[in-house]
Amino acid sequence: MDWIAPVTGGVLIGSAAVLLWLTLGRVAGISGISANAMHALRPGTSRRADGMHWPLAFVAGLGLGGWLAYGFVARPVTPALTDAQIIALMVAGLLVGVGTRLGSGCTSGHGVCGVARLSKRSFAATGVFLAVGVLTATLVHGA
Repeated sequence: MDWIAPVTGGVLIGSAAVLLWLTLGRVAGISGISANAMHALRPGTSRRADGMHWPLAFVAGLGLGGWLAYGFVARPVTPALTDAQIIALMVAGLLVGVGTRLGSGCTSGHGVCGVARLSKRSFAATGVFLAVGVLTATLVHGA
């Protein structure tokens, strides 16, 4: 029964990516969608005229989905963190953000959508993501 949650999550992520592609012709890359949502929040931006309402709804849905999932999980999912761990997470998040800009996308855009579209650039980016992830986990947690 440990396979139900990951399979359900994968089906939902894939379905959302396909739905976004079929309805709006857009790739479900979270970094790009988040950047568009931030642009839509800038003063003076007409969300309707620029078609920028959907990124706001998408990002809000990510937060709402996490909140709803937390409500359905019987065990606590947030461990107690030290100040050093919180700072490390913030630095890691900043580095991920820089990496998504350098790589012209994130794991969701390249790994889920780009690979599905057989994009050579996405295959390369996903390979780099995985290699760096394995290297980082090995260095942090040992062999």
